[in-house]
Amino acid sequence: MRKVYLDNNATTPLHPEVKKAITESLDLFGNASSIHSYGQEARKAIEDSRKKVAALLNALPEEIIFTSCGSESNNLVIKGVTCQDVYCKPNGSHPGKHIITSQIEHPSVIIPIRTLERQGFKVTWLPVDSFGLVDPDLVKKAITKQTVLITVMTANNEIGTIEPIAELARIAREREVYFHTDAVQGVGKMKIDVKELGVDFLSLSGHKLYAPKGVAALYIRKGVFVCPTLQGGHQERGLRGGTENNLGIVALGRACELAMQGREQEVAKIWKLREKLRMGILEKVPEVMINGDPEKVIPTTLSVTFKYIEGESILLRLNLEGIAVSTGSACASGSLEPSHVLLAIGLPHEHAHGTIRFSLGIENNEEDIDYALKVVPRVIQELREMSPLWARK
Repeated sequence: MRKVYLDNNATTPLHPEVKKAITESLDLFGNASSIHSYGQEARKAIEDSRKKVAALLNALPEEIIFTSCGSESNNLVIKGVTCQDVYCKPNGSHPGKHIITSQIEHPSVIIPIRTLERQGFKVTWLPVDSFGLVDPDLVKKAITKQTVLITVMTANNEIGTIEPIAELARIAREREVYFHTDAVQGVGKMKIDVKELGVDFLSLSGHKLYAPKGVAALYIRKGVFVCPTLQGGHQERGLRGGTENNLGIVALGRACELAMQGREQEVAKIWKLREKLRMGILEKVPEVMINGDPEKVIPTTLSVTFKYIEGESILLRLNLEGIAVSTGSACASGSLEPSHVLLAIGLPHEHAHGTIRFSLGIENNEEDIDYALKVVPRVIQELREMSPLWARK
């Protein structure tokens, strides 16, 4: 049986060159805070990787902070900017207590903001249109004198829609409000230049970029101050205490280097495969809907609603055929509730429950898509024949 992995938005396999970088660095065990030769060797490797991450984003190396995951990066921004401890602030002043975000953010943004909301912060939850796009005019209207942070993701992890980040960041800058973007699903799949975007903070994650899990990075624009949330050490300019993950950081640096070298070719290849899959599904399967913006979308992501059947059933049947997909975000798997993203774009509950996310990566090829287009229509037909909803339609 052929094995086809189409869940790259959840996590990516290690790139062969990233594997090589890890194996070549297995003896890099020194503590980068030590001043002897072992520590100096580790420090050099970390700083070399910092330069590579910075180069991918067109940032300065000193603007890059290494973390353990995209969720930690997001939490560092949200909690660090809104910190009410006067001793953390250089001028002893309290920040405002109003945050603006969208209804379709990743749980690592939504949950800490909900925590702040319970602690007395005011939050504006921006709606999105049927394609998942945030309206910049709504952002303008939402800003108040108390607004301290606006956070909107670069590209949605479930439907792939790319938000107008440069325009939103410009609005924030004009009103002197910090702007953060969770770019975990965007980095490596599209051009991301922090200077062109004008953001203050940007999160990325290694395991979405063909590096291992357990390593990520946060861009913090030079001159911007945030309170540390993981305290206990001087590492990462005092913003993220804890001994550095040497191997993970080396791997992330190599992954970013590879993304710079081959991004345009890989993006073009993946987009062609995505379009073949999209058009094939529309041709071979009736009663389907494609979710997300038809043009402003990352090439890896194809969200498809198959009416009258359950997404979990589709996923399990495809898995038996060797095809790995997702019913939405991996971080929300196990929940019986429909995707908050799909509900936000206006899908009714029954359609949200019947949605599958196909997410492609650099290892996919034409044969994978041919196999998927052979299996998916048959699986959908078989499930619909057992569905009372299909019989009554």
